[in-house]
Amino acid sequence: MCCFRVPRMPPYLNVYPPNPEQHKEVLISSSGQPFPWNHMRLPKTVSPLHYDLGIHPNLTTLDFTGVVRIQLQVHEDTGVIVLHAKQMQITEALLLAPEGVRPLRVLEYPPFHQLALLSDTLLTRGRTYEVLLGFAATLSDSFHGFYRSSYHTSSGAVRVLASTQFEATFARAAFPCFDEPAFKAKFTIRIIREPRHIAVSNMPTVKTVALPGGLLEDHFDTTVKMSTYLVAYIVSDFLSVSRTTQRGVKISVYAVPEKIDQTAFALDTAVRLLDFYEDYFDIPYPLPKQDLAAIPDFQSGAMENWGLTTYRETALLYDPDKSSPSDKLAITKVIAHELAHQWFGNLVTMEWWNDLWLNEGFAKFMEFISVNVTNPELHVDDFFLGKCFEAMEVDSLPSSHPVSTHVENPMQIQEIFDDVSYDKGACILNMLRDFVTPEAFEIGIIRYLRRFSYQNTVSRHLWESLTDLCSPDLLDQGDRKHTEFCSARNRPSGASKWYSGDELDVQAIMDTWTLQEGFPLVTVEVRGREVRLSQERYLKTDEPSLTDGFLWQIPLTYVTSASSTIRRFLLKTKTDVLYLPQEVDWVKFNVDMSGYYMVHYEGDGWNAIINLLQHNHTVLTSNDRASLVHDVFQLVSVGKVRLDTALELSLYLSRETETMAVTQGFQELVPLYKLMEKRDMAALENRMKSYIVDLFRGLIDRQEWTDSGSVSERVLRSYLLLFGSVRNYPPCVEKATQLFNAWRASGGHMSLPVDVTMAVFTVGARTPEGWDFLFERYRTSLQMSVKSRMKVAMAFSPLQGKLTRMMEQSLRGEVMKLQDLPDVLVTISRNPHGYKLAWDFLRANWHTLIKKFDLGTSLVAYMVNGVTNQYSTTEMLDEVKLFFGSLTEETGSEMRCIQQTYETIGDNIRWMDAHLPHLQAWLDKRSSHTVHEDL
Repeated sequence: MCCFRVPRMPPYLNVYPPNPEQHKEVLISSSGQPFPWNHMRLPKTVSPLHYDLGIHPNLTTLDFTGVVRIQLQVHEDTGVIVLHAKQMQITEALLLAPEGVRPLRVLEYPPFHQLALLSDTLLTRGRTYEVLLGFAATLSDSFHGFYRSSYHTSSGAVRVLASTQFEATFARAAFPCFDEPAFKAKFTIRIIREPRHIAVSNMPTVKTVALPGGLLEDHFDTTVKMSTYLVAYIVSDFLSVSRTTQRGVKISVYAVPEKIDQTAFALDTAVRLLDFYEDYFDIPYPLPKQDLAAIPDFQSGAMENWGLTTYRETALLYDPDKSSPSDKLAITKVIAHELAHQWFGNLVTMEWWNDLWLNEGFAKFMEFISVNVTNPELHVDDFFLGKCFEAMEVDSLPSSHPVSTHVENPMQIQEIFDDVSYDKGACILNMLRDFVTPEAFEIGIIRYLRRFSYQNTVSRHLWESLTDLCSPDLLDQGDRKHTEFCSARNRPSGASKWYSGDELDVQAIMDTWTLQEGFPLVTVEVRGREVRLSQERYLKTDEPSLTDGFLWQIPLTYVTSASSTIRRFLLKTKTDVLYLPQEVDWVKFNVDMSGYYMVHYEGDGWNAIINLLQHNHTVLTSNDRASLVHDVFQLVSVGKVRLDTALELSLYLSRETETMAVTQGFQELVPLYKLMEKRDMAALENRMKSYIVDLFRGLIDRQEWTDSGSVSERVLRSYLLLFGSVRNYPPCVEKATQLFNAWRASGGHMSLPVDVTMAVFTVGARTPEGWDFLFERYRTSLQMSVKSRMKVAMAFSPLQGKLTRMMEQSLRGEVMKLQDLPDVLVTISRNPHGYKLAWDFLRANWHTLIKKFDLGTSLVAYMVNGVTNQYSTTEMLDEVKLFFGSLTEETGSEMRCIQQTYETIGDNIRWMDAHLPHLQAWLDKRSSHTVHEDL
């Protein structure tokens, strides 16, 4: 970015806050002049109304130029306009005022990505002006801003394209703008391209103009009012397929030409989902089209740009013959997520990133609501619980943050794109929906979206919209759903609230879930008909004082041995008592785990539940059983339950057949031997592995090596056969070896059952010849889901030289894409033959990784936590601290994921020190039942 010499500023150029005593520091611009603003957030003296943006990317020289005209509304007299620009050369700066065109002087302050445009005449409150800025920059070689991507054709030719990723703070790297979500404006975009390419953006093309030199300029229709992070454009050689929704919205899916035949499923899914959302939200989709584009290089899973959603290829492309049920479920969910954003996030946007959860938590929640209706065969409900467990894993650490949390700089903003904002946000919304009833929840959401369309909101606005739903002065008589709902509630037969007392104060309840970090552990003690309740924060720490001062309003649900009717109780205080109609043998709280809390059964409570599971486990739902498995093992970590109690409960799993409960059993048991792997405790480690194989042996033996059954059954089959193969269970290894050898002998052309390919590839990758064959097939395959399974299998090979080659290949981005490196690295770190290699690679390439993936992003956190979270010795904790402690703030020392890593390893050490003797004793006690060799 070029700088202009600036003379001394006249007094009216001041745009400091009203109380400058609070912020005395004067920032110095890159030219050495004082910069006239000293906050990370932009001043509100002016705001944009409309951007007229022209962009000319050159896909040969890999740079771009542009011109933007921004129409501004002035709110306070000023002589300075402060906006964003990052790593950009400003070639021209003009003020287009009614009095004429005048040059603007430019200062830059790179640490805040800010430009100051200085006018020698006063901009008057209440008037509108235009500024014109010419600019130039290089297409980014990361995954943010306006960046370059490429792919290889089947003939080996390289094709280059340019695409955008602006969330959260990267629009400023593509054009000068007011890059904060509250500065909404309309955008009219023009893109210059070569005839061999196409250009797409948020809106349809209205005309294409021929330019000198054989270039073309596409003019796009003006957008609706929206935030900068939702602007998008792509210049590529993509092809597309299209269909129209019931209301006439054109849906198109774009992909590289050789993969266009993998777009049919995404197209059908998008049409169904957009129709669903228009009905559910009772608000028409406001744009004439919705494009879905599969980008060869893409860091996140997908992005909700209004009218042009962008995706990783694996998140959009589906081959009916090669993709698995898990692929179908994942693709459907990610499309559902991005299309939900078109209303929740795009139409109504959080005012600032501290309320990111309003966007992401809701879109994650709507994945399950929408897919359950549009694709019931996918049984999406079977997988929601796992999201809550994942959120609790992060939320149980001292370094967790509130759902609605203070953020200021770009790194802090990037960091909250995490399990707390997404998964915890979804889980507390699910709890609220169950609490107020699904019908009331839907009416409140519709009210919220209508009231704040094209505006910005804070969490309080959502809670207000869910309160006093049928108050006469708030009832929208023009809203069919709202009127019918309130009429039904007023009839004697209508659904009544399950809670007692005055009108529900949604905000008072939900503030306890969004404004404080963590989640509650509810302790239950049954004494006759009396049920004593208490709550505390569940926290994995050796500092008990950190749990003090936390209190939630918890919507409890429970069933008992005497009644399967779900009963409810709102726990508002630290302790309380409820009374049962009669004495019972057992009570199960948090029915189906609809609430975001864990439960500890004091006294004889766990023994009663263990007895129930061992003798009649199907009395409880699959989700209830999964939540019991989860809670009992998590309570071991904080000393509430003995390990042998948890292991006794796990014995019932030998009779379990449901996906969620089985997979949760694996999730709790497998990490126990993974911790031992890092301590070189082969004997005890192998005994634990043998116990798990024995536990699930019957279920593994019943699996057929075919693609039959429901989606849940097929997902479970793939999971079990892979586990059996990895654990060297002879029937699995023999079958997988036989299939791999036949598949390899056919040159990879033999059709394998999709559900067994992970097991087959993983066993095949154990030999150098098998690994090399997989790598070659990976290089030439056009099926993204098949490539994903090959990648995981190769990363779990015992061949260390091959593992190192994979990481190096991914970093270079040749055969394996750089976007795949985090997955490769984390998978290798979970490989007992590779975890040391992964840690060494992370350290050696740290500076390259944070440049490519950007500080604070979820992928950097994923690599840091994924590579280190199974360490369990003080020596490794010291080594990890030595490396991360050597970093500076600029190289990531302040990232939350580093603190999470320290806490996780510390918790692992405490667990091993406290519970290994109990594990040894329990396995000794069971040794007489173990008849199989260690596997």
